[in-house]
Amino acid sequence: MSDHAIRYHQVHKQLAGMAVLRGVDLVIRPGELFGLVGVNGAGKTTMLKCLFDFCTPDAGSIAIFGLAHHQSAARQPLSFLPERFQAPYYLTGRDFLRYLLGLHGVAYDDTAVRHGMATLDLAPEALGRPARDYSKGMMQKLGLLACLLSGKRQLVLDEPMSGLDPKARALFKRALLNLRMQGRGALLTSHALADVDELCDRMAILHEGRIVFTGTPLECRQRHGDGAQTSLEQAFLNCIATENIAMQHRVYP
Repeated sequence: MSDHAIRYHQVHKQLAGMAVLRGVDLVIRPGELFGLVGVNGAGKTTMLKCLFDFCTPDAGSIAIFGLAHHQSAARQPLSFLPERFQAPYYLTGRDFLRYLLGLHGVAYDDTAVRHGMATLDLAPEALGRPARDYSKGMMQKLGLLACLLSGKRQLVLDEPMSGLDPKARALFKRALLNLRMQGRGALLTSHALADVDELCDRMAILHEGRIVFTGTPLECRQRHGDGAQTSLEQAFLNCIATENIAMQHRVYP
């Protein structure tokens, strides 16, 4: 069994002549909840695009459970929810789930679907409604439900709590913890550091295309603050401020 779910090794990527990823090294372990955080433009989305082979790294390598990421078989254990998820407007919720689960090789089970809907506080009648009638929160719940029902070993969720109301956020956090108890893992990006602090076993801070911290949320607060009493938000600000100072004296190739 591989000792990693996802491994980035010295990944570099330029877009329009600008360096977006600068030697990213990161290991995400099987079965852990891992938070990837950073300011807008830090390179988080590019990291995910490289992982799914939507764009090709200029240098370095990415592995998924021991297989090179560009192999189709490597991505088989993954289920992905993009940040701006939108189901086809003409499909009902039920049709969309049937289609997605079919792609994952999972049989549509009405009992499992209804249980999952209750888990995310998605009303049962939403199954029969076309996606064009969904609110943003309903659409997000539908995408999350498809990921949870996929049975995949590793979920990759880009801002998964976007658009969720407080009740749905609380329920989804519970669903993620249950996922981990099943031995499944999740990589999630989030701007809500309080959620990362509460949920994630480990986290990484990506800043200007570089991983500048990897460890537990507690270790981040201890290293970049005054210990456990420092908020993760303040520790994050301290971390990137220190990195900004270091960047002024760093020479890039």
